[in-house]
Amino acid sequence: MKNLTTLLIGLALVGFTFSCKSKKPIAPKGEQEIVVHCSGPDFFSNDKFFRANAVGESLDQATAKKKALANAKQQLASSINTTIKAVTDNYVNSREFNNKEEVLERFESLGREVINQELAGVRTICEKTFKTAEGKYKTYIAIEQSGEDLVEAINERLSKNQKLQIDYDYEKFKKEFEKEMKQFSQQQ
Repeated sequence: MKNLTTLLIGLALVGFTFSCKSKKPIAPKGEQEIVVHCSGPDFFSNDKFFRANAVGESLDQATAKKKALANAKQQLASSINTTIKAVTDNYVNSREFNNKEEVLERFESLGREVINQELAGVRTICEKTFKTAEGKYKTYIAIEQSGEDLVEAINERLSKNQKLQIDYDYEKFKKEFEKEMKQFSQQQ
C-alpha cells in the first residue's frame, strides 16, 4: 500500500510538472516566429514621446549601428514632421489669420528647422547588436524624442521671429500639439 501511494504521488508530480510547463505559441506549419528586438508596444510613440525603431546590418559593427540609427532618425523625423504639419494646419486655421498661407509656410519652415536641430538630441532607449551566421553585425535600435522638448524648442524659435510673434499664441499652439500627440499615439 505504501508503494502504491508513493507511486501515485510520483505520477501526480510528473503530471503536474508537464501541465505547468510554459506553453509556447505554436507557429503555423512552415512558418517560424521572428523576434524583432527593440520593437513592440513598449517602443510605440505615445502622448509624451515620439519613438522609432530600425535595424542596420553590415560586416562592420559600427556601420551596422550607424545604419540602424540613421533609419530610426529618418522614421522619427517623418512622424514628427507629419504631426507638426497637422498641428500648424489646425493652429493657423483656428486662428484664421488674414495672411494664412504665408503664416502657415513660416510655421512649417520653422518646424522643420527645429525638428532637424532636435534630432541631434534624441535618446536611445534600446540597442542590441548580434552577429549573424554569415558573419555580419546586426543592430536593433529604438530612439525617442520628447514631445514637450519639441514644443519648447518650437516656442523658443517662434518667439524670436518678429513677424510670427504678433500672431503666435503659445498656449493655443501647445494645446493643438498635445491633441495631435494623443491622436498619433492612438493610431499605433
